[in-house]
Amino acid sequence: MKDFDSKIVILGGGAAGFFSAIHNKKNNPNSTVVMIEKSGQVLSKVKISGGGRCNVTHACFEPKLLSENYPRGGRELLGPYHVFQSKDTIAWFEAHGVALKIESDNRVFPVSDQSQEIIDCLVRVATGLGIKIWTHAQVTDILKKDPNFCLSLADGQVLMCQKLVLATGSNPQGYVWAKQFGHTIEAPVPSLFTFRVDDPALHALSGLAVDFAQVWIAGEKKKGQKGPVLMTHWGMSGPGIIKLSAWNARSLFEAGYRTALYVNWLPHVDIDVLKERVAEFQGNHPKKGVGSQSPFFEIPTRLWAYLIEKTKVSAQTLWKQINSKQIDRLVQELSEGVFAIAGKGTFKEEFVTCGGVSLKEVNFKTMESKVCPGLYIIGELLDIDGVTGGFNFQNAWTTGFLSGSG
Repeated sequence: MKDFDSKIVILGGGAAGFFSAIHNKKNNPNSTVVMIEKSGQVLSKVKISGGGRCNVTHACFEPKLLSENYPRGGRELLGPYHVFQSKDTIAWFEAHGVALKIESDNRVFPVSDQSQEIIDCLVRVATGLGIKIWTHAQVTDILKKDPNFCLSLADGQVLMCQKLVLATGSNPQGYVWAKQFGHTIEAPVPSLFTFRVDDPALHALSGLAVDFAQVWIAGEKKKGQKGPVLMTHWGMSGPGIIKLSAWNARSLFEAGYRTALYVNWLPHVDIDVLKERVAEFQGNHPKKGVGSQSPFFEIPTRLWAYLIEKTKVSAQTLWKQINSKQIDRLVQELSEGVFAIAGKGTFKEEFVTCGGVSLKEVNFKTMESKVCPGLYIIGELLDIDGVTGGFNFQNAWTTGFLSGSG
């Protein structure tokens, strides 16, 4: 490849980078647009997301509600989501030949259930516009020579551009470049993970789930998150737990992933009603073992027996042998059970980090840096992360779109 001047360069060949390149080219058809990817494969996270199906976005079409799914960055994304949101993403892909479907939990996938279809679409559109996609291309240095940026590549090439878009995701080099141009970096830590609980009796329940529970951690001002909770062979998982990990990513990191987890297994039932229902069940089944049957259809009997044992009452004890103090302890376990988080597990779709470029330093109308003219910062490189369900991709599509609007 020969040296040449390029007006627009995008660093990073992920979802945000592709959407930025496409819309930069559409809005600047006479400019040369180059996308540089260090690895040999573009859109690698798209490839493996959603178990290989690619959770393109989430079918939430009200900007305010959509923005509420981001532990960090929701306030900043509210304005952008009035410009380009989930319904626009769906319309864009369908206009470019990808049929999408909305599943029962409002996650959006290709009808084909193949992430490769999303990859093929983005590559086809980009190449059709004449965007240059360079893989195995390593940028070794970037200098600002107003009004241009000067990029040096490992193969000896030098690129000059007036507009530079950083779409490097959580790659540490992206933080280095952003900091080099005057940006503050909020230290990146993991988001979206499960909790390890060192309790063999809980591990024995692996696979059991409660469809709707409330979970929070010690010291949380608001009582956490609600959603399904799944018992695993290492502790707890499920959407409720994973959402909780995202909203408390930094405090959990600072606690070394060792703190108390509180669980209300029946958040829709008032405590007084809980006591009444337990007392009623006791009266109706005095000769039954306490652990033989769950009084609540929402709680599997095996989990019920485990919760009883946590209160130091044998599951074989008859209901008629249970006194009022023991019932109070059982109700406490149902409404505010305590588990010791002993570490961070993993989540099969864990690509997301909490942290990145400070949001105060970026103009969210265009994604241009407020401290370095001509520099644009998008996607996961920003201190933005969403809960699971397509929200992180929507951040990529929206910020990529806005960075190409100028």
